[in-house]
Amino acid sequence: MSTTSTFSSACFDRSCLWKGEVKSLRLNKQRSGNRVYVGGRCAALSPKSFRVWNSKQEQDKEVRVALLGASGYTGAEIIRLLANHPFFGISVMTADRNAGKSIESVFPHFISHKDLPVLVSTNDADFSDVDAVFCCLPHGTTQEIIKGLPKRLKVVDLSADFRLRNITEYEQWYGQPHRAPDLQEEAVYGLTEVLRDEIKNARLVANPGCYPTSIQLPLIPLIKANLIESGNIIIDAKSGVSGAGRGAKVGNLYTELTEGIMSYGLTNHRHVPEIEQGLSDAAHSKITVSFTPHLMPMSRGMQSTIYVEMAPGTTIEDLYHQLKNSYEDEEFVKILDKGVVPRTHAVRGSNYCYINVFPDRISGRAIIVSVIDNLMKGASGQALQNLNIMMGFPENTGLTYLPLFP
Repeated sequence: MSTTSTFSSACFDRSCLWKGEVKSLRLNKQRSGNRVYVGGRCAALSPKSFRVWNSKQEQDKEVRVALLGASGYTGAEIIRLLANHPFFGISVMTADRNAGKSIESVFPHFISHKDLPVLVSTNDADFSDVDAVFCCLPHGTTQEIIKGLPKRLKVVDLSADFRLRNITEYEQWYGQPHRAPDLQEEAVYGLTEVLRDEIKNARLVANPGCYPTSIQLPLIPLIKANLIESGNIIIDAKSGVSGAGRGAKVGNLYTELTEGIMSYGLTNHRHVPEIEQGLSDAAHSKITVSFTPHLMPMSRGMQSTIYVEMAPGTTIEDLYHQLKNSYEDEEFVKILDKGVVPRTHAVRGSNYCYINVFPDRISGRAIIVSVIDNLMKGASGQALQNLNIMMGFPENTGLTYLPLFP
C-alpha cells in the first residue's frame, strides 16, 4: 500500500479528482480513519496521512482564470465558487469603474480572501498568464472584448452576446448589430445537460440565461419525446431582484419592490428568442411561446411555472417518467417525488434545478414547475460547470455546495 503525505488540494465528493501527486494515489486496502474519495473511489486514510493546503497555494493551481466584470453579482459568485475549487485559481480580475481597488472594498464578504488580485480595467488586463476566461460583462460590450482575446484561451461568456445563432435576430432583440459574427459561428450554447458533448470541445461557450435554463431543462426532453404539443406553451416565470444586476435603478429600489410583484418585458423580454431557439431545435420546427416574467421581492431564486398541452394519448405519468429517465444520471437536475412542489428556498446558493409535473384541472393539460438559483444554475454555477468540462475536469468540481436554508 502506498500513500502520500501532502495533497495539492482537498475535496470530499464522490466525483472529484485530485491534482499532482494525488492522481497517482492507489490504495489497495482500507484502514480505519478519515474516509475520502479519490477519482470516484473511496479510500481510508489516517488523520496523519494527509494535510490540506491553505489559500496561499492559490497560485499553484493548474488553471489560471481571468474574471472580466468581477464587481457584478455573477462575478462575485464566480469568486465565491473558485475560492474552494481545487484546480482553478484567479490570476486577473477586471472592474473598470473600480480599477485599483481590492475586491473586499467592493464586496466586503471577501475580506478573508486576501490572495485575490487587485481589480484592473479591462484594457489593462494582462492575459499572458491566463488559461481561461469568465466574461461577466454587460450585454452588448462582450463581443469586441472577446474578439480581442488571445485565441488560445477558453472562454465562458455569461452575457447574451453569443447566445443567438442568428445575428439578424440578435440585432432585432438587442438593438445593435453583432460585432463578432465570425465568433458567433464558433460559439457553443452552454446548456450543460443537453449539449455536454459540444461543450467539451468548445473554445467559446455562450452561457445560457437564467429564465431559459429553468424553462428548457424541463421542456426539451418532453418535446423531443413528442409528449407535449408545441403550439400552446405558456410560461409564467418569477425572478429574484439580483437577476436585474447590481446597477442603481429606480425600479429596483427597496420601496419600489418590497411587498409587491412586478411583471415586466411583456411580449418582448430578450430571453424569448433564446428560449424559442432551444425549444425549436428540440422539435426540429419553429416553436413560439407565451412568456411573462415577474420580479419578486427576494434577492435570489427563480421559478418557472409552465402550462402545456399533452399530446393525444399522453398522461401525466408519461411526462413524469420521461423527465425522470432523462435526468436520472444527472447530478444537478432533480425530478422530485410525485406530488412534491419545488421551492426556490430548496435550491438557494446551489447549482441544482428541481422539477416536477402536475395534472391541470383542464383535461389534457399539465403544469410543470421548475426552480433554480438565478445566480447559480442560472448563471455562475452553470458557467463553472461548463468550464470544468472544457478543461477536462469533473463537471461538479467546486459546485457541490448544499442549498442554503433557511
